Formats: sequence, structure tokens, C-alpha cells
Amino acid sequence: MMPQTQTLERLKRRADFLAAAKGRSLGRGAVLVQARDRMDGTATIRLGFTATRRIGGAVERNRARRRLREAVRMTAPALARPGCDYVFVARGGTIARPWPALLDDVKSALIRLAADLGAHSGETAAPHPNHGPAAADE
Repeated sequence: MMPQTQTLERLKRRADFLAAAKGRSLGRGAVLVQARDRMDGTATIRLGFTATRRIGGAVERNRARRRLREAVRMTAPALARPGCDYVFVARGGTIARPWPALLDDVKSALIRLAADLGAHSGETAAPHPNHGPAAADE
């Protein structure tokens, strides 16, 4: 039986982008990722993309967003946490970054943020070998 695919939606309202900015953020290489657990019980993953004028003119900003959208399209269904909002912010090197490196940046950011969001949303995670009941008794 194949696993159920995640529902992906786009963030479009400014309020959603601002709410994600108040959540956790993590920079990796050419991308900054902001994440927020909506805690609404839905399994939908919502994604937003932005590039500031520091990236360059409209052509450069659009190219950076297109590259980010494609990298996220390839990685988010498997790595993003259901019920979370993610905003991907292009950094200066997004356009010139080699494609495999950009994919790695997005993957590592999503993996780390998923772990952070899971640890702070009350999920039980496997204890660290040096921390936990056995380590406290020694």
C-alpha cells in the first residue's frame, strides 16, 4: 500500500507570511526557511516563497523564486511536517547556487525544522544516548 501524499497549498496572504516569520527559522546556504506549526489538526502543508530586492531586479527575484519553488516541489512532500506553514526566503546566492547544492540546502533545512517542530509540539522523540533516565542514574 502506498503512503498517502501530502496536500500542498500556497501561502498567499501577508498575515500568513508574518505568522510564519514569528515561528522557527533556519538558514542553509542559499535559502532561509521559516516554519510554524499551525496546530489546527489538518494535514495540509502550506508553502510560501519570497525574494527581497537585495537579490536584484524583478528578473533575478523571479528566477530565485522559480528555483526555490522547484526545489521545494521535489523535497517538501517527503520532508515537510503536515500541519505546518513554511516560507522559503531566497538569499543572495540562490540564483548562482549549483542545483544539487540548492536541493541539499532545502532538504537539510526541512529535516532540521521538522525535527525542531516535532520536539516542541509535544511529540515524544527518541532520547539522546547521553540524556535520559539511564544517563541520570550514572
